[in-house]
Amino acid sequence: MNSVPAALTVLPDPQFVMVGDGHRIATYTWGETDAPTVIVVHGFASSTKDNWVATGWVRDLLRAGYRVLGLDQRGHGQSDKPHEGRDYDIRTLASDVEAVLDAYLVDTALYVGYSLGARVGWEVAQDFADRIPRVVLGGVPDGVPLGRLDIGQVRALIDNGTPVQDPVTQNYLALTERVGGNDLRALLAIAEGMRASGKADPDLGRVPQQPVLFATGSLDGIIEGSKALSAATPQARFFEIPERHHFNAPGSRDFRAAALAFLAEAD
Repeated sequence: MNSVPAALTVLPDPQFVMVGDGHRIATYTWGETDAPTVIVVHGFASSTKDNWVATGWVRDLLRAGYRVLGLDQRGHGQSDKPHEGRDYDIRTLASDVEAVLDAYLVDTALYVGYSLGARVGWEVAQDFADRIPRVVLGGVPDGVPLGRLDIGQVRALIDNGTPVQDPVTQNYLALTERVGGNDLRALLAIAEGMRASGKADPDLGRVPQQPVLFATGSLDGIIEGSKALSAATPQARFFEIPERHHFNAPGSRDFRAAALAFLAEAD
């Protein structure tokens, strides 16, 4: 395992990629350009820094000899934050990933996504299968992402300052407040875009065909749905992240170790 100076695992200044509808996506890269690339895609209300740098993923991937390419999904981090739900269709989010790969001249990459990033990865693995030989999908729901968020209560909070009463929605709001720079109107639009996009549904006949590692926390309420997606995917295996719920699973050493072992099996 390679030694990685601490200075190389801080968040560099973003490089912006202009995507098809004119929005700017903030991207970050670490490691040697000729090393195998892992693209990491964060979850809802998070960012590359919060999901992958602060938790040790970038450090451990570099130690394992990979080049790491991260992006702040639209609506997050230092990327543009449109306020319309139509800007967050799941296929649009997947096409953002393809645009970033194109901008960095990366023909193939291993994919690691968590939560919303895993839902996007479900699409990426199918839409651009020839470029994504191996996939890690952490905390991916089989239902609609953010489906339990009460959109009406969030809109009332934004428009009128009406306090949110729904406990699940309160948890999501606490998550948005934890990461600096989040824009509540943009995050509401993301939830609306996810509702319109629908769920990851194997019954539609679309499932990833390449090797996929599904990983979900043992205390996560979506774990059975994640297992169902894994069972429907031909070359899948499932890893239960011990004693973790949805919001703290990315920091699990066990999760990182399982993912690194899985990625190392790539040809």
